[in-house]
Amino acid sequence: MASLPKEPPEDAKRQSFWMPGNYVRTVHRTDQSHQACNDIVACFLERAKVEKQYAQQLSQWSSKWKTIVDSRPLYGSLMKAWQCFFTSTERLSALHSSISQSLIEEEGERVRTWQKETFPKKLFCGFKESYDNNLSFSRAQKPWSKKLTKLEKARATFHKACQKEQAAIDKERQANENTEMSPEKKQKFTDAKEKLTEEKEKTRARYEKVLEDVTSYTPRYMEEMEAIFDQSQEEERKRISFLKQVFLSIHRHLDITNNESVKAVYSELHNTLMSISDQDDLKWWKNSHGPGMPTDWPKIEEWVPPVKKLKRKKRDQKGKESRPVMIGGVKVRALYDYTGEEGDELSFKAGEVFLKVEEEDDQGWCRGVLSGGKEGFYPANYVEAVE
Repeated sequence: MASLPKEPPEDAKRQSFWMPGNYVRTVHRTDQSHQACNDIVACFLERAKVEKQYAQQLSQWSSKWKTIVDSRPLYGSLMKAWQCFFTSTERLSALHSSISQSLIEEEGERVRTWQKETFPKKLFCGFKESYDNNLSFSRAQKPWSKKLTKLEKARATFHKACQKEQAAIDKERQANENTEMSPEKKQKFTDAKEKLTEEKEKTRARYEKVLEDVTSYTPRYMEEMEAIFDQSQEEERKRISFLKQVFLSIHRHLDITNNESVKAVYSELHNTLMSISDQDDLKWWKNSHGPGMPTDWPKIEEWVPPVKKLKRKKRDQKGKESRPVMIGGVKVRALYDYTGEEGDELSFKAGEVFLKVEEEDDQGWCRGVLSGGKEGFYPANYVEAVE
């Protein structure tokens, strides 16, 4: 072990780890590390709220402007590009929402679980690690602290003896300068000074002996204290290593610059913006709202017989009356298109052939069966018999 360094300034000496009781800073580091975990969790739970609020704001912005855009006179690729901003925003909103959830459910729970396992408590004594370290440091320091106290007393005694000697020297000098004082009286001052000098030398010898005892014990003291300190350092190293991994994990959640889904969002948005085509948009407008629109130019329109509608209630009553049913049915061909307006009516195209299975009723309706098997009513004057 290395010997003690040269005497440091008094303030630095009092603050030194080696001085009695100063190991408590290392002991309290455990409590501070536990509190740091609480602060980390609280800090990033607050960040999770920020991410969630941002996600909500993005979604609200997208919904608001998407509704407005749908009513604006834009069209074609330009409209598609504008709408792509809202689509990409919704995807970003989902991403930031997932970041918020990860910070809470993954990182927050991860730190809490680790914290509970790493900082076991001792009944009535706080954390077990703090208690054990404090006890070990105290035991290791107790013998050296006693020797140090003894050394301080020896030093104080020596310094007091030096002070008395100096006072005696001053008195002797004053007596020698006094020409009126008798030699006998001057000798008394000299004898007193010599006696105090002798006493000073004795106290110095005791002081040196106690210092030698402290110095010889110091390597053992340092070795024991460093061993305990190293154990504490190893526990702290594990904590720092774990929290480093937590910070890196949080960074991976927050660093969206390397997120492939974000890159894809902006890549798709950029491609959509680059695909804006004035020619395609103008062509679409021409075909949808301009000269390119299909138009029913005037031409001869064939007359289509009107259909006399029959109310369902009346038709159901008619259906209960006995009407001749054709066995096997009769083939008929549709003369016009007809679209059934009620569930029990057939729909067909002009030229379509199907079977008539009941004769025309007094309202001008027949019952028929299409080739697909559907049965229902149709207007009798919309078909002709097939030869």
